Amino acid sequence: MQQPGWLEVRLAQRPNGSTAWVRADDVDLAVTPYRIVINLATTHLTLYRRGQRVLSAPIGVGLPAYPTPTGQYFVAFLAAPPSPGYGAFVMVTSAHSDTITDWEKSGDALIALHGPLGTDREIATTGAAVSHGCVRLHESDLTQLRRVPVGSPVDIVAR
Repeated sequence: MQQPGWLEVRLAQRPNGSTAWVRADDVDLAVTPYRIVINLATTHLTLYRRGQRVLSAPIGVGLPAYPTPTGQYFVAFLAAPPSPGYGAFVMVTSAHSDTITDWEKSGDALIALHGPLGTDREIATTGAAVSHGCVRLHESDLTQLRRVPVGSPVDIVAR
C-alpha cells in the first residue's frame, strides 16, 4: 500500500501481520524474483523464481498443538545453525508462533525453515506434522533455498 511520500511495510514483530508507515525517501526498494509458498494442507514447499516453479519439496510443519501460522511473511534473515541437525543454515521468517512466546530462552519464537532435526523418515516424500511450528526440510531441499535473498515473500497457506 502506498500514500504519497509514504510506504506501508510489513514488520518482523508480533503480532503477525504488523505493519508500519515509513517515509519513502528513507528506504531503498528492491525486487526479488523468488517467492516461497508453504502449503500446510499438502505439507509441501514450493519455490518460485520469476513465477516458474523451481522446487517442490515435502516438509515437516507444526503439530496440532503448535501449528505453523498462516499468513503473508518474508525472509527476515539467515542464521547459523545452532546444531548440525538444523542443516547448513536457518532461514528465519517474519512469522511468529501463535502458541509459543519464548523458544529456548531466545526471547521469542520465530518461524524458521531449517533441516529435519532427525525427522527425515517422518517427512519422507509426503511431509508430516512434526515440529513446534517451524518448517523442516530434507537437507538437500534446504540447500536449494540458499539463493533466496532476505526480503523475499513467504506465503503460508492452509489449502
